[in-house]
Amino acid sequence: MPERASPTVRRRRLGQELRRLRERAGFTGDHVADELGWSASKVSRIETAKTMPKRADVQALTALYEAGEAKQRELLDLLRDASRKGWWEDYQDALPQEYTTLLGLEEEAAFERSWEPQIVPGLFQTEEYAREVIRATQAIIRLPPADLRARVEARLARQRLISKPEPLTTWVVLDESALLRRFGGATVMREQIEKLIEVSQLPHVRVQVLPQDALHPVNTSSFIHLKFPEFQDVVYLELLHSARWVEEPVQVYGYELAFDHLRSEALGPDASRELMEKIIDRWK
Repeated sequence: MPERASPTVRRRRLGQELRRLRERAGFTGDHVADELGWSASKVSRIETAKTMPKRADVQALTALYEAGEAKQRELLDLLRDASRKGWWEDYQDALPQEYTTLLGLEEEAAFERSWEPQIVPGLFQTEEYAREVIRATQAIIRLPPADLRARVEARLARQRLISKPEPLTTWVVLDESALLRRFGGATVMREQIEKLIEVSQLPHVRVQVLPQDALHPVNTSSFIHLKFPEFQDVVYLELLHSARWVEEPVQVYGYELAFDHLRSEALGPDASRELMEKIIDRWK
């Protein structure tokens, strides 16, 4: 498997390939279920990567679709890779399911673009800032202390994506207010902005700040747009208690346009760093 291969991505690819084969064969999910003695929901859950199929399931499906031996071997290889454990699964009991999906998909994304109007993005947070951000919602969602620690650890582990030999290319636009909203004390904020300036100088990271006096072109909450080399883009929307995915191509394209509006109104990378350096002085 390649440097940043992800079992989560393999599961989605497997499901998409099985769906493509079914549609090419002209079968509905109900027809497949009847032929194999399954429920229609099992077929759907396999295709949407909600359920991990067994080896016998993949063999039965490819035989029904007359996919051929070569295609069957390819899909069985995908199944083997999809069955491997990702590092994020160590934290899945403490994290929302959709967030663990994000961690898995990020591992093999080719490019990530995100808009953040409220906080410094998780990929760039210091440990203390991350702890304060998570603690701020602890009383509302009633996180036990062990889960708080696990969420901080997972957030820091996620940051290895931007320091690996084959790092994730990421482009972030954040609102200036995210640098002014206090989490913890002044030292926490100062160290956080210093780290943001540091990572913004990496060749595969682009950070732009939307100043408060700029026109706000898009009325939307934070989002993460992931691009992949082998299947369609997806958008991740984080909510208070959970999250949801946007996968319909027209809607995903809408978020791509929204990001283009935001980055066009934001300061360029150099001007954004200059603004961040000025804001540091406010946190003394």
